[in-house]
Amino acid sequence: MSIRNLACAACGIKIEGEIPLPTLARLTPEEREFVEVFVLCGGSLKDAGQVLGVSYPTVRARLDQVMASLKALTGQTEETRLSVLDKLEKGEINAKEAARRLRLLKQ
Repeated sequence: MSIRNLACAACGIKIEGEIPLPTLARLTPEEREFVEVFVLCGGSLKDAGQVLGVSYPTVRARLDQVMASLKALTGQTEETRLSVLDKLEKGEINAKEAARRLRLLKQ
C-alpha cells in the first residue's frame, strides 16, 4: 500500500506520486495502539500494562511482537532496495529511475 497524493487544504499545494507509507503506519492497528500507549507511558512496561489493563508479561509479549513486526518491515525495505539495485544491474531500469525508487524507500 502506498499514498498516491497529498494535499494541503489551507494553501492548495498538492504532491502526487507513489509515496510509501512510513514503517510505523504499516503496523497493524493493534500494534500502533500499543506503540502509542507505550510511548505515552514513557516506555514503562508497568505503566503501559496498567493503562491497557493487562499483566506485565502480556505487555512484554506485545512489545516483542511489535519489535518483530518492525524488524520484518525493515527487512522488506531492504529486500526492495536490493531488488532495485538488481534491476539496475540487469539494465531493466536506468540510474535515474533507480535513484527515484531508492529515494522513495527513505521516506
